[in-house]
Amino acid sequence: MSTFNYSLFLIFCLQALLLMISIPAIHSRTFHPNDENLIQSTCKKTPNYNVCIQYLKSNPKSSNADVTGLALIMVNVIKGRATDALNKIHALQKGGSKPGLDSCASSYNAILVGDVQQATQALKFGDPKFAVDGANDAAIEADSCQHDFPGPLTAQNEAMHDVAVVTAAIARLLL
Repeated sequence: MSTFNYSLFLIFCLQALLLMISIPAIHSRTFHPNDENLIQSTCKKTPNYNVCIQYLKSNPKSSNADVTGLALIMVNVIKGRATDALNKIHALQKGGSKPGLDSCASSYNAILVGDVQQATQALKFGDPKFAVDGANDAAIEADSCQHDFPGPLTAQNEAMHDVAVVTAAIARLLL
């Protein structure tokens, strides 16, 4: 009988130990106070805190991301912004040829085909300098479009510039 009690005691202790180990693991999967701090501290190191916070907090993946993950989220924002701008450019092109519009189309194509791909690959393979370069180039392309075709694309160009410089600043933190 004492062997039975000893076995029950060991089983009880083992279950208690497993429970104590699993509670912090469960808690850490559901509550991320350090992730909120990481987003805020990262965004404070960018030239536009509000833009940074807006996009990172709106993406559910940011709650589990490290700095590289935050940079990748922002590269994806660049991609989305460039796609939106290119769609507007194509709509404007249907209204006829306008000086500078083809240049803007080329700029936003360069962002999508070159800069986004460069930044994504650089971040995934641990070479953040090229991610900084890609993001900075996206800002330059948006500025170029604004210079070549001011007016109807100003909101898209300014948004792209802001997102791109924030992305570059986050990637620069990885250097």
